Amino acid sequence: MLTVSFLKAAVIAGTPLLFATLGEIITEKAGNLNLGVEGMMLMGAVIGFQAGYYSGNPLLAVAGAALAGAFGALIFAFLTVSLRANQIVSGLALTIFGTGFSGFLGQGMVGFKMAENFNASFDALKIPILGDIPIIGEILFNQDILVYSAFITAIILGIYLYRTGKGLNLRAVGENPAAADAASIRITRYKYIHILFGGALCGLGGAYLSLVHVPVWQENITAGRGWIAVALVIFAAWNPYKAIFGAFLFGGLDIIGFRLQGTGVSISQYIFDMVPYIATIVILVIVSMKKDRKNAPPKGLGEPYFREER
Repeated sequence: MLTVSFLKAAVIAGTPLLFATLGEIITEKAGNLNLGVEGMMLMGAVIGFQAGYYSGNPLLAVAGAALAGAFGALIFAFLTVSLRANQIVSGLALTIFGTGFSGFLGQGMVGFKMAENFNASFDALKIPILGDIPIIGEILFNQDILVYSAFITAIILGIYLYRTGKGLNLRAVGENPAAADAASIRITRYKYIHILFGGALCGLGGAYLSLVHVPVWQENITAGRGWIAVALVIFAAWNPYKAIFGAFLFGGLDIIGFRLQGTGVSISQYIFDMVPYIATIVILVIVSMKKDRKNAPPKGLGEPYFREER
């Protein structure tokens, strides 16, 4: 069925967005606004591709991508947590750095393709019983291992944030770091750990593009998806469960142009390329008009914490 095929492709296209969105959610829950998602995705994409291309080992490629994203996040954490630099400026600088980093390392690899045996490592794996469910089984339970990993990560993060003491501490750090500090929560440790973990997830999002979605290296392979992920955090109201729906919705918007062109619709591809970004603007406007405390960002988001001022 055409609809099933489209929805399955939307899940694939939305997976890098889901990884990046989850990474930014966990970072912002710690009270830090990192606008360097695009840069960390590009760093993960190029390191993951190089590790996979030269080693032929998919595990090494995925691990390299996660470490590259975490390294980018470490730069951001050092600037904003230790040095208390402006978070917006630091995030934008990280995006510029990540873009240059991927361009420099990938300049000699443009057009390189992954080996067939490497690509086979990310073939679709049908989950027994669940994969036999009509329609839903084909869409959700006949995917590659990284798609399942994104699902599981979102669920685990949701449980961590809303059902564990550590998650409660993290939310306290993002909402009111002074009160959390007074309760003997190690603010700096929590921020560093979760910012680095968020960066690792962003790196995985970039790696999914270069290793699975488009296993051929090309310049600027993320094509602005990092900025969409930042908007998706707001759309999902900082909730990992809602991020699943938002990521796959935008994944569908990302590929709708190619699907319609296959049906003979004579509309410029450039117009369809604008759709996800137009939708992002519309969603941001709608969300900004709603005054809902339940969907509000962490109160300490973007504010550096000075213990001496507590």
